[in-house]
Amino acid sequence: MSAAELERAVQLLVRQVGYWEQPRWAATGETGNVSRADVVHRLVQEVANLGADAEGEPRRTVPRLTNDLALTDQLRVVATDLIAAGAAPEVLARAAAEVTATRSAL
Repeated sequence: MSAAELERAVQLLVRQVGYWEQPRWAATGETGNVSRADVVHRLVQEVANLGADAEGEPRRTVPRLTNDLALTDQLRVVATDLIAAGAAPEVLARAAAEVTATRSAL
C-alpha cells in the first residue's frame, strides 16, 4: 500500500461527507447505534494512533471538536502525519482499510 492509495481513500471519504450539514452528521450510520460524527471521529483517532506508533511517540487523544464539520480536516491532518512518519506499507494498508470501512459504515 502506498501513500498515494491512502490519500485517495481519504479523498473519497472527504468527498462523500464534506458537504454534510450538522443534522446529517448527527444521524446514525449503518451501525445504527452511534452518530456518523462519532464513527468518523473514531477513524480519526485510529489513524492518529497509527501515526503515533509509526513515530515511536505516545498515543494522544484527538480532541472531539464541537463542530463536526471539522472532522474531515482532522482526518486529512492525521493521514498526512501518518504518511510523513514514514509508516510501513502494511500500516498504510491498515489505515486505508479503516477509511474504506468507515465510508461503508456511513
